[in-house]
Amino acid sequence: MSKIYRLLTEDDTSEFCHKVSLALSKGWELYGSPSISFDAARGVMRCAQAVTKDVEADYHPDMKLGQQ
Repeated sequence: MSKIYRLLTEDDTSEFCHKVSLALSKGWELYGSPSISFDAARGVMRCAQAVTKDVEADYHPDMKLGQQ
């Protein structure tokens, strides 16, 4: 069994909330608090949320984390 980690990022829109909600519905768990920062190059706020999940497979760098 392995614990895997993802950092979900998106502009500060409902898409970010949907991305996190989808991950939670697939068994991922929140890890820490969300972050928000200003992307000056694009002129938008960006959000980030770390999530983790325990999986049966051994971790390998070629894993498609979003498909776990």
